[in-house]
Amino acid sequence: MLKTIKCYPASIKRKEDIEKIFDDCADAGNCFCAFWHLPKKACEDNWGEANRRWFFETIRNYGPLGIIAYINGEPAGWCGIAPRSKYDRLRRSRFFSAVDNHPVWSVTCFVVRKKFRRRGLSRLLLREAIIFAQSQGAEWIEGYPFDLDQGNSQGDLYPGILSVFLAEGFAEVARRLPTRPVVRLSI
Repeated sequence: MLKTIKCYPASIKRKEDIEKIFDDCADAGNCFCAFWHLPKKACEDNWGEANRRWFFETIRNYGPLGIIAYINGEPAGWCGIAPRSKYDRLRRSRFFSAVDNHPVWSVTCFVVRKKFRRRGLSRLLLREAIIFAQSQGAEWIEGYPFDLDQGNSQGDLYPGILSVFLAEGFAEVARRLPTRPVVRLSI
């Protein structure tokens, strides 16, 4: 039961809690959100411990790259959110290239520990990510979720699902892949 939920920016002082969340998911524990931040070759070459070091060095030097949720005091989930300009691969992607010149923040991934899944935590994380981005001066937030109505995810739900974003007021602004729309929210 989701009794007490609290979310915080994922600062370096929460390192052990972040590791508990990421290490409960094999891919997340190897990626550590490097997928969208680093060029493809660097992310792949660093897969595992090097990405972990990159991640914690980055938040130590530049601040949070997302938020973490606690349920009843236990680390439960992660939502990656930062200014789009910090995501190297997004800037170069033909499928997720900029829709216009608005300076947006991007929601790139969700990680929920196994024992906290299927409880609506992704939606709560997204809601808190919006609040976090707004507190940092963001005016627009963008996401690149999976549209389950258009295909099988093959388990690749890390970018979130479209229905969660729509429920939080996002609107589709582009679709360059059948299953992955670009959605946006003005805050």
